[in-house]
Amino acid sequence: MSLHLWWIYVTAVFLISATPGPNMLHVMAQSIAHGPRKALATMAGLMSAVLLCLIASALGLGALLKASPRLFDVLRYAGVAYLLWLGIKAWRAPVDNADAARPVKSDHALFATGLLTGLSNPKLIIFAAALFPQFIVLERPFWTQLAILIASFVVIESFWYGAYALGGGRLKRWLAPANRQRLFNRGTGLLFIGFGGALLGARA
Repeated sequence: MSLHLWWIYVTAVFLISATPGPNMLHVMAQSIAHGPRKALATMAGLMSAVLLCLIASALGLGALLKASPRLFDVLRYAGVAYLLWLGIKAWRAPVDNADAARPVKSDHALFATGLLTGLSNPKLIIFAAALFPQFIVLERPFWTQLAILIASFVVIESFWYGAYALGGGRLKRWLAPANRQRLFNRGTGLLFIGFGGALLGARA
């Protein structure tokens, strides 16, 4: 892979990853709820999901989903249901007060929630299947190029996870009043529901 081609890919992924979506929103919400350090488990779960989707796409699942709309719909509806559940849960989340601390989730629970959130959008597999071929030169080793593309994606995605987690940590102070917490919870809930609605309207 030429440096010029790789640089185009990195720029595209950097801008795409920066766009707020379910993963970034989830990182920020967990950072606000449990702190940036505890959010590392959430980030690990999300990144595991991203890696699984990218590898699955490389192994041909993206083509399979395109060829089998029914299978894609099953995965899409499952993802929609999970995002809607996250939205309702965020909307109904209790607010903190001085006399009651928010219960801290275990790292395993945060990892599992992150993994399920990341896997809730099968469009990532289709996205990777459409993106990778644009940057792979057939005359050069396929798996070496694929490894470079995936590693670059992981580094860039991790950078933005960290940025959103730190942003959530700073927002936590602003969200000290109960009315602001309630507004944030409901706004987060509506965004997750919106992401679920957008996924419901997606087509392979």
